[in-house]
Amino acid sequence: MTPPDGLERGVYANRTLNLRSVQAIGYDMDYTLIHYRTDAWERTAFEHATRVLAAGDYPVAGLVFEPDRYLQGLVIDLDLGNLVKATRFGYVIQAQHGTRLLSFDELRTTYNGVTVDLNNPRFRFMNTLFTISESALYAQFVDRLDDGTIPGPLGYDELYRIVSAALDESHMTGALKAEIVADPDRFCDVDPSTAQTLIDQRLAGKRLLLITNSEWAYTKAMMSYAFDRHVPSGSWRDLFDIVVVAAAKPRFFSEVEPVFRVVDAERGLLQPHWGPLKTGDVYHGGCARQVEQSLGLTGAEILYVGDHLFGDVHVTKSALRWRTALIMRELEAEIAAAMAFASDEAELRRLMTEKSALEDGLAQARMALLRPGDDGTRDAVEALRAALRTLDERIAPLARAAGELGNPTWGPMMRAGNDKSLFARQVEKYADIYTSRVTNLGLRTPFAFLRAARTSLPHDLMPREIAPE
Repeated sequence: MTPPDGLERGVYANRTLNLRSVQAIGYDMDYTLIHYRTDAWERTAFEHATRVLAAGDYPVAGLVFEPDRYLQGLVIDLDLGNLVKATRFGYVIQAQHGTRLLSFDELRTTYNGVTVDLNNPRFRFMNTLFTISESALYAQFVDRLDDGTIPGPLGYDELYRIVSAALDESHMTGALKAEIVADPDRFCDVDPSTAQTLIDQRLAGKRLLLITNSEWAYTKAMMSYAFDRHVPSGSWRDLFDIVVVAAAKPRFFSEVEPVFRVVDAERGLLQPHWGPLKTGDVYHGGCARQVEQSLGLTGAEILYVGDHLFGDVHVTKSALRWRTALIMRELEAEIAAAMAFASDEAELRRLMTEKSALEDGLAQARMALLRPGDDGTRDAVEALRAALRTLDERIAPLARAAGELGNPTWGPMMRAGNDKSLFARQVEKYADIYTSRVTNLGLRTPFAFLRAARTSLPHDLMPREIAPE
């Protein structure tokens, strides 16, 4: 079913999900209920991290933030200081060392026999928009380590830990979030329909939860900014049965942690809490099992919606068997770009089918040359090779354009060449559904039956291929 606002606003199911059977819906906050302007947020995070690094005597002069050069779903190779894009099978199809793209020959030599395994500590998966600033900073630091601006001896893995720690410190000190709270209009892209989506879910009998890693002070300020004006009561708190802050995901979903109740909303004072979580209260820490026990629900009765592929979706699905929804706002631009390219994509497919037929013909002709009785086959081979060269000249610009859709450096987030990307495979594996924003769930209503599409296989025949002669 095509949504009212087009494919960009669709809800896509990897596994069929009957929303009528879902009794509770939990939400992350950052980049889920509240979407940030990535350029503004990540640029500010980048700048705060450079100040932390400068205080540690690392050279930061001349560092630049160019978000279009990086992409969610890339992987950092900590052994070699490379950013890589891999297929769903872990084969690297594109890489850059520092900020320099590797040539085809370099790529083939470097990753011959190597597959990206996300369980291998050598590889760090950049699976959220918060990693854009991290990728940009790390790539430039690799350049500076290579040219001696950053003195060694220092490994690329140690360099990553330095960069990651600087970004973590910029978040933990509160200066970054204080800047956002002081000027939220600069950083936030508020969708007014989000509140109505949550209200509709409550009207349909769903119990709503807010489970965020952000601390109470920041959560209160940002949720008030984004929702109070769109809620009839004037308070975002009335949208949720239970609020959990400082959740420490992904541990929240897999471990048992102590929980505290926020007893003073203004000052954020905490009190140890035992027993069920009560409707209307705010809690600090805790664990998912306690949420389940408090609601009297388990597994497939709960849907969790978040933007972090590992922290929100992977662990939730693996440890608890909750249903999962992944929010990817950048999906809208990717789908729009693909739709604009649709006619060129059809032409590219037609040319590739023609190329396949020519290649088959060339293979047959070359085999015929090896058999007794040439009968002019050599001329046929040369003619087929010439036809292929001509065809490749027509294919090349279309193939380049297809490889740049969504991001001029790395191409589509969900594709790697002709294959699904490693990121797409993780989405497919752990997210029951995915969509670009929470309000898309509202377009489908809380009573929707979200059916997974029939998947295609290489031997599946297209309708035109099985038409009667």
